[in-house]
Amino acid sequence: MDELRVTDTLAIPLSEIELNAVRSRGAGGQNVNKVASAIHLRFDVANCSALPAAVRDRILNSGDQRITTEGVLIIKAQEHRTRDRNRQAALARLAETVRRATIRRKPRIATKPGKKARKKRVDDKTRRGALKRLRDRPEAD
Repeated sequence: MDELRVTDTLAIPLSEIELNAVRSRGAGGQNVNKVASAIHLRFDVANCSALPAAVRDRILNSGDQRITTEGVLIIKAQEHRTRDRNRQAALARLAETVRRATIRRKPRIATKPGKKARKKRVDDKTRRGALKRLRDRPEAD
């Protein structure tokens, strides 16, 4: 396997993905202190030649917290006990992130509320105001 298959037409070469094994955090007994089973995946989205420009722009403009200012996507996988399973999980997350970016969203067309909705809104406001007026102190005669 020399590439990460994202869709039928899109694949990312593994040479463009940097994988580093690091020690996991949290509970795990003695094993957590000895074995580097967590995976840090670094993928340079901004300079990836395999991604179409539209997909690259969607990923970079997605507002994802894992993307650095240089355009590098960092994924940390540490939910499994073995390095290999964490590696597979990190690659699967990367593939899912890119797959979501391949889907082009239909632009939203702004619409105005209809006449009935406007009337209902005003009636609700009137009714609410009347209820609040009932809570006032009675006027002294």
